[in-house]
Amino acid sequence: MSRRDAAGTSGVDPEQLWLRTGQPARGRKPAFSRQAITAAAVTLADAEGLEAVTMRRVASEVGAGVMSLYSYAPDKETLLELMVDRVSGELPTDGPLTGDWRTDLKAIGHLQRALMLRHPWLPAALTTRRTPGPHTLDFLEHALAALRPTRLDGAAKLEVFSQLTGFVAGHVAHEIAQAAVADRPDRAAAEARYLAAVAADGHHPELTEALSAPGRPLAPEATFTRFLDRLIDGLDTD
Repeated sequence: MSRRDAAGTSGVDPEQLWLRTGQPARGRKPAFSRQAITAAAVTLADAEGLEAVTMRRVASEVGAGVMSLYSYAPDKETLLELMVDRVSGELPTDGPLTGDWRTDLKAIGHLQRALMLRHPWLPAALTTRRTPGPHTLDFLEHALAALRPTRLDGAAKLEVFSQLTGFVAGHVAHEIAQAAVADRPDRAAAEARYLAAVAADGHHPELTEALSAPGRPLAPEATFTRFLDRLIDGLDTD
């Protein structure tokens, strides 16, 4: 399923990955499937993070020899492709659209955030180029349908979806990191003291003014909604 190009970088052949059944062509009927392998990898990543997902660990989870896994996923890059598409299948694609593309696009952003919070490894997995699998394509189709009322051409619609997904992934990664800091009161207190010292040093007047402004609700959902509204409300579709 994977290949190496002339530059020596690893890549995944989408035709072999997504247009085949995922079963070995020869040999006796296997005791497990590509779906079972992918599910085990997702469960492992959810519990322990992407770094825990190795071919050896996944093989152990499904009760297989590590060499037998290579018929289904020859490397971790291919396995990540399968994992991303599997969890993308959790995104609903049959819900009615309102016809207000901004409202619909914001709803799509909230769905993506919920998915990434359920699978905290997903933002990191999306940082490299992924070949869209069947579930990913279904959700992309839904997003493009939401953008139909705009005057954007096809390429621009794809760019908007990519921009939205990148924003959500970046925000969720930051959200997860901030939650980890919040779980360490000593670290949070140290950061507050540091910023107070910076605000008092007289060298950062703009930052001092910003820090002295009334705060906004810091609830994660409210913060995400504010940022998402700014992004989508500011999109130019002319």
